[in-house]
Parts: sequence; C-alpha cells; structure tokens
Amino acid sequence: MAKVLIVGGGFGGVVAAESLARKLEREHQIVLVSRSRKFLFYPALVRLAFGRGEPDDVSFDLREAMLDRRITFHEGEIARIAPAKRHVTIARGEFTGQMHYDYLVFALGRRMATERIAGFFEYAHHTLDLDGAFKFGEALRTFQHGHILLGYCPGARLPVPLFETAFALSRLIEGRNEADRSAITIVSHETPEEMFGDAAVGKALNEAMASRGIEFVSDFPITRITPHSVIADDGREMNCDLSMVIPPFSGQGAVLHSRITDAEGYLPVDANMRVTGVERMYAVGDCVSLPGPKMGHMAVQQAEIAAENIAAEIAGRAVSAVYDHDLTLVLETDGKDSIYLHKDLRTDDPAKIKQGRFWAWAKRGHEQYWMRRHA
Repeated sequence: MAKVLIVGGGFGGVVAAESLARKLEREHQIVLVSRSRKFLFYPALVRLAFGRGEPDDVSFDLREAMLDRRITFHEGEIARIAPAKRHVTIARGEFTGQMHYDYLVFALGRRMATERIAGFFEYAHHTLDLDGAFKFGEALRTFQHGHILLGYCPGARLPVPLFETAFALSRLIEGRNEADRSAITIVSHETPEEMFGDAAVGKALNEAMASRGIEFVSDFPITRITPHSVIADDGREMNCDLSMVIPPFSGQGAVLHSRITDAEGYLPVDANMRVTGVERMYAVGDCVSLPGPKMGHMAVQQAEIAAENIAAEIAGRAVSAVYDHDLTLVLETDGKDSIYLHKDLRTDDPAKIKQGRFWAWAKRGHEQYWMRRHA
C-alpha cells in the first residue's frame, strides 16, 4: 500500500487528490492537508469585490467534498517538509507533528511577499482573499470620485485581476456618472505585452484601456505605498485617492530550508512535474518555477500530469505524462472586447487571440461548471 500526501487545498491540490482517487486502487491511501477546509475560487474575487456574487457561490467545504471521493482530509498548517525523510511537519490543526508519506504532491501555492513593499498592508487594498475583496468593495461603496491607482509590483506575475479591476472600475464610475471627476491609472514595471509575453494581447489591452480612458504607466517599479500615493524605486511619486495593488509573491516558507528551490523560493520541476533532484516529490500550481503568469488552469493541468505519473510509479510503470506549459485565459472587460488568449509559453510563437462578449459569458459558465463538478 502506498500513501500519497497532497499539501494544499487550492486548484492543484484538489484536482491532484481527485485524479489520484480515480486512478489508484482502494488499497492505497490519499491524504489532503489544507490550512483551511474552505476551497475558494480565487478568479471570482474581483467580481465579489464589486458586489456581483456571494462567497457561497465561489466556495465549498473540502472535508465534505473529499469524503465523497474516499480522500482523507486534515485541516492543518504545513510548517516544514523533509524530502529525504519523506515526512512533513504540521504545526497547527487537527493533526500536529510529523506525517509520513510515500509520495508527496506539493501544492501550497505561493505567499504574498509584502515585506518588499513598505506600507502595503496599511494603505493599499487587494483582491487576493475574501477579506481583502470585501474591504476593497467597502472602499468602493464609499468612494465618490477622484483618482484610483492600480499597482502591479515586481514579482507579482498575476496580471488578470489587475486589468479586470480596471475595467470593472471604469464601468462603476460611468454608471455613477462620475467619469468627468474620476481617473483610473495603472502603474507597473512592465508593459501589458511583457506581462503576458505577447505583442498581440498587449495591443488588444492597450486599445481596450484607451477606449475607456484608463491610463497605463510602465517603468514604475513600486517600492512604497503611503495613504495617498504610490512610490517607485527611483523616488517618483504618483498621488491617488484610492489604491489597489497586486503585491510581489515568493515561494512558501515550508520548503525554503530544504535547498531545493530557486532564488525566489519556487520549486524547479521537470516536464513530468517531478521536483528536480527529489525522489517521489511532485509540485503543482503557483509554487512551481516556470516562466510566465501563474494561473489556476495551469495548476489543474499540472495536477492531472502529476497524478498520472504517481499512479504509474506506484504501478511500476514508466513515468510518461508530460505537461505542456500553455497560457489560456479570458480577461473580462465588461464589454464587447473581452479577450480570449491561448499561448504556448515554451515557444516564441504568437498567441491566439479572440475578442467578443461571448468570452465573458464562457468564463462565467466554466466557473459554474467547475464548482458543480468539484464541490
């Protein structure tokens, strides 16, 4: 009997656990450990901040969902991993101490490295968890008019909520008839083309922003935030009445001591999603060291590959499933120019881009389907 331990209850962890439950015989044990028993569909948080939906629409109870799939669930905080000894240390939760495994899927995501941006928690809003989304939503309800600044920090690698927030703000301001007394500015160290690694999507985004009067300022690496401004590393200051900032991220602390990460704390993996240089350890989702943005659909695909290869290892077969590092997304603009993008991040081939109202509808439909399937 093999024990497969999955740490992390996001897209990657949930899909890895469910896929393994389908592929492995009942004699094998599958354990999922997450710091929270609530799964949250993070791409929907911008929508929630603008009052379009409720938390129950985009979350479900992991314990109940896993129970139906013969997966053992523990709510707990992973403190350390010891790959050589094949155990993890759980510091808080229902189980504390060392938990051993035969195979490990590391899916803890990444952490907000807000220590790099002075004043972030004191003065900036974000939409990266439920509490942050609701606080930003409350600020929007009391905001009348003025300058709204959206910031994108070096190391963020999460551009979709940045632009979706900008377009939703434009619609909100227009609906309040405050467009003449309000302005929206995005500041970033990168251009839209650099964020997505493609000239065509950069062009489409620039045109969509221009049509709505959204200003974009590149070459502005954020290092500090004050109550009424955002400051670049060279001292330039952009004043504002309200700010929402996507912070830097880094790898999780649970692996930093292990010397198996890159300089940013992310885990290098091969095409089979095996952690480089470590036996029987796989990594999926935002914690992996791969180029380009980090997206939920990537975690899902990586989890399927990892599960297939773990099942092969357990059965004594050769590992053969390979992950194709593609970027697929829909960026809602609240208009007819919503953007669908598909790009192979391992090549320099241009992205395939389509635009239209259909794609926003398709994105919402996919969200509802995903929640029904996994809840």
